[in-house]
Amino acid sequence: MPSTETTTVGATAYRGHPFSWRFTTPLFIGSALNPINSSLLATALVPIAHGIGVPVGQTATLVAALYLASAIGQPTAGKAAEVFGPRRIFLGGIMLVGIGGIIGGFGNDLVMLLVSRILLGLGTSCAYPTAMLLIRRRANDAGMDQPPGGVLGGLMISGIATASLGLPIGGLLVGVLGWRAVFFVNVPVAAIAMVATLLWVESDRRARPEEPGRQRASARAIASDLDVIGVAGFVLAMLALLMFLFGLPTTRWWVLAVSVVLWPALGVWELRAASPFLDLRMLVSNIGLSSAYVRFGLANLCVYVVLYGITQWIESVRGFSESAAGLLLLPMTLVSGLVIAPISRRNLVRLPVIAAAVTCLLGSLGALLLTGTSWIGIVVILTVLFGMATGFATAGNQTALYRAAPAEQLGTASGLLRTFGYLGSIAASAITGIVFHDDVTDSGVHLIGWIMTGVSIALVAITVATLGARSHSH
Repeated sequence: MPSTETTTVGATAYRGHPFSWRFTTPLFIGSALNPINSSLLATALVPIAHGIGVPVGQTATLVAALYLASAIGQPTAGKAAEVFGPRRIFLGGIMLVGIGGIIGGFGNDLVMLLVSRILLGLGTSCAYPTAMLLIRRRANDAGMDQPPGGVLGGLMISGIATASLGLPIGGLLVGVLGWRAVFFVNVPVAAIAMVATLLWVESDRRARPEEPGRQRASARAIASDLDVIGVAGFVLAMLALLMFLFGLPTTRWWVLAVSVVLWPALGVWELRAASPFLDLRMLVSNIGLSSAYVRFGLANLCVYVVLYGITQWIESVRGFSESAAGLLLLPMTLVSGLVIAPISRRNLVRLPVIAAAVTCLLGSLGALLLTGTSWIGIVVILTVLFGMATGFATAGNQTALYRAAPAEQLGTASGLLRTFGYLGSIAASAITGIVFHDDVTDSGVHLIGWIMTGVSIALVAITVATLGARSHSH
């Protein structure tokens, strides 16, 4: 008979260490794959262009492909995990990562590399929402209201704060093994994550025995549970919106018009769906959840304006090399990780979301001090402030989401949090593209500072207005 020290199914409570390193390791590895792959390719774009014989500008589509796939894939994977089980979807995503790595590694043209990046985006998108569901399932089985703060904190760090690790890893891989290594590296990592998951994460059937008759569910019933039409509508509406944003400063109004038409149509369908992909009634009534999305998206917009805009200014106006600019921004990642750890251990919401709004505002005002002759230490101070903002926003809003989201919708809700984060980062890229369209100047960086200040004031106002949202503040 299995020992109750290590076994938990159904009503049996965990004893000992339900969140041991064996359980969390594959979840953390899987969740780190998306942010690392987002930046891993940056150092390989020029070698890829030379290797497959295309202009360097065309390789930027490889970056956009993963962003598009991830923004759409995160909530979609979450919904699928709610219907089919989180472990199944997690493993399916890991398989896609491995396949994408192989296709990209052997790719000889831009089409194959685009297919690879889309598969990597979809595959890595499965990890975070399924990890949230697996963590909640184990906490419930262990009789815990919420998991230890360190577990969610580790997921936060692996899922967001690891993004900048892709730059040095990518540079090392390209320098030693060539550009194909940035694709091939996903294969052994995916293999490790898959083996660890099979060994240490209990199956969906064992953890949640299927209800009688569930296996005989018709295709129509499964489609209804998945809300296939709602998912398809979301994909099309989001794709049109993201294509418009990625196209800026060129304004393709017809693409925006398509998105504007699709979103209300999607809303009408979701209000009538039996199991809606986007539960609009729940989002309207659950202010704690919807406000977490908005806060996270606005904070990401401010942070990524620094990554995209201030980096260009450092290189173009101040004359720093790409590597030196990267070193100046390194404190952002280090500080965000240091901030997340203590906050997550205490499962705080109220204090970190306030701190995120305040640090965004201070950093945005600080950007107005930047000139071609200003002390370069100001940039370091700004990166520290925005590193703090990243840590505060990530820790506070993810904990708010975990508390606010209905248990049966945690997968979709978790994926939507990431989607709002992607929207913020893509909007930041669009803003910097418009402002610096002709040239990178001091006046341009000041305009960006004023835009960031306006966004930060809105973030402060929304944060203050939603602090009293039921059951989410701490």
